[in-house]
Amino acid sequence: MDKDRGADAVRAEDGAPTEAATPTADTARADDDPAFEAKIVRAFIRDGRLVTIPAREKRRQVIYRYLRDQVFTEDRPYPEKEVNQRLALFHRDVAALRRYLYDERFVDRDHGIYVRAVPRPPLPEPSADASPG
Repeated sequence: MDKDRGADAVRAEDGAPTEAATPTADTARADDDPAFEAKIVRAFIRDGRLVTIPAREKRRQVIYRYLRDQVFTEDRPYPEKEVNQRLALFHRDVAALRRYLYDERFVDRDHGIYVRAVPRPPLPEPSADASPG
């Protein structure tokens, strides 16, 4: 990565390097801070299109939540073709966005049918008392 570019310098839809409108480091905040989320959406969604996928994890999570809420507006099953059409309104790489939304547990899928994911508890930490058997 070019040292003059911020940590969020990634590729735009056309493949050209770009950087976020907010290259400064994130300040301490809650993950569900509405002001932070609004700032991130403004920085990465322009004219209704995702201009770049953030490099920083917390910023990516904001964008994934935004896309989930915009694409999966109803609590119902969505066929993959419809998901592709809806995601294409935001970015041309619909396969990557679909995969990211699934991998990050924003949606579930089964045989090409997608639904909003039910929040799942985090996996338990291994106990310090447990010894391998």
